[in-house]
Amino acid sequence: MTAEGTTAAGTQGWGRPVRTDDFTGGTSGWSIYDGPGHDGNGRRTPDAVSVQDGVLTLTGGPDGSTAGMAWTEGSRRYGRWEGRVKAPASDPSYNALLLLWPTAENWPEGGELDFMEMMDPARRTTNAFFHYGADNSQVEGSVEIDGTEWHNWALEWTPERITAYVDGEPWFETTDPQVQPPGPMHLCIQLDWFPKGGSVRESTMQVDWVREYDLDGGAAG
Repeated sequence: MTAEGTTAAGTQGWGRPVRTDDFTGGTSGWSIYDGPGHDGNGRRTPDAVSVQDGVLTLTGGPDGSTAGMAWTEGSRRYGRWEGRVKAPASDPSYNALLLLWPTAENWPEGGELDFMEMMDPARRTTNAFFHYGADNSQVEGSVEIDGTEWHNWALEWTPERITAYVDGEPWFETTDPQVQPPGPMHLCIQLDWFPKGGSVRESTMQVDWVREYDLDGGAAG
């Protein structure tokens, strides 16, 4: 466990979480991926997931073996999610993500809300990508922050807007109704491999805790 830091739940008054995991009990309650990696690149394997002292670590290897996991028991339409994450400077091939994925597995029509995607290998810039529609349209934003240190990344999804936060402050938002996902979604943690050729060095991301909050008018999936 690490220090709490400033949370969106605290600054925005979200109240008590309806679901939380501080990884002191391992990965119980998660569906850990075991199969082809992102877009068929590499392989996601449970062997790349570890927990020590209440901190979850996903490790991406030089051969593209990496990890991802889904919190499917928290599926809902509308809500709030927050996670405390850090990712050391990495190989350019590895992106660290927190995202919401459609529980119906109907991507791209079901949408995808990447509210923390660290593409920058130095982990100095973090992006958000909100995907929508059958043609996988997207809106995106970025924030300059040192992702090698612990930060609290959050998403608030209401019928009117979708807002990304870091350390309690909003940094990206859309009110475009076209971007709204059509059904329940759940939180995923992923270290995705985007092969760029050449030698690849081991990369990691770490998660201290994740929390889910209810939203008035929300519907559990």
